Amino acid sequence: MNHRPRRSVLYMPGSKSRALDKAATLPADALILDLEDAVSPTEKSAARDLVCEAVKSRPFGPREVIVRINGAQTEWGGADLAAAADARPDAILLPKVESPDDIAKARAVAGDIAIWAMMETPRGLLNADAIAAAPGLACMVMGTNDLAKELHASHIPGRVPMIASLGLALLAARAHGLAIIDGVYNAFKDDEGLRVECEQGRDMGFDGKTLIHPAQLAVTNEVFGPSPEALEEARAQIAAFEQTEASGGGVAVVNGRIVENLHVENARRLLAEADAIATLEEAAR
Repeated sequence: MNHRPRRSVLYMPGSKSRALDKAATLPADALILDLEDAVSPTEKSAARDLVCEAVKSRPFGPREVIVRINGAQTEWGGADLAAAADARPDAILLPKVESPDDIAKARAVAGDIAIWAMMETPRGLLNADAIAAAPGLACMVMGTNDLAKELHASHIPGRVPMIASLGLALLAARAHGLAIIDGVYNAFKDDEGLRVECEQGRDMGFDGKTLIHPAQLAVTNEVFGPSPEALEEARAQIAAFEQTEASGGGVAVVNGRIVENLHVENARRLLAEADAIATLEEAAR
């Protein structure tokens, strides 16, 4: 299983060289260098060159680097895909994916580079299972702003208008062994609101959250990272289960709760995630 941390996945505008320089110093697990929404039409070509040069020079250390290109139906999409494939980031993020054919067409150019898919349209969510099954797809990313616009939905606390869409994508991603990242929280100065939404996403099962501002990194990394208490319980569950097995039977119990295979599997996953986070943070120093 791939335990690469993706607690915080930060969008960085591809048209701003200072932003790309800053990205190399930020405590984000992954960076999306954006050629789509964050770049005006007049800056698209220059941003493409800037981003691809940055990717080729590899200044981002251990952080996972993803390039979000413009859609294939736009005048920039084809050139973006070809240039990104040549630069070889860790992944290429496709906007508004609506069918597995979108993944196949990108793979024909990108080769063995991982493909990520923005899930941000009603058609895309209704086809989530088929998209998740597409060869070469590694991760789904929720595009909740575009999705809300398409649904005529409101951004409200608790995200009730989004729950069905979030759930569909989660089911599809987990059914096919993919990573999945939650959508952005727009009020980047509202730490408490961000924390609540991160906790909701974590509890639903998302691997991490996309972010629009570096100020959101600390809260997101904390919420999506395993707490010391959770790690202590995980170690206790594994120890109790292994001791029970070695003694030839009985039921393992930790803190008054029965520990079964499924709890041990989750405990080992949590410890592996903690080790991966520690390795990433050490390498980034």
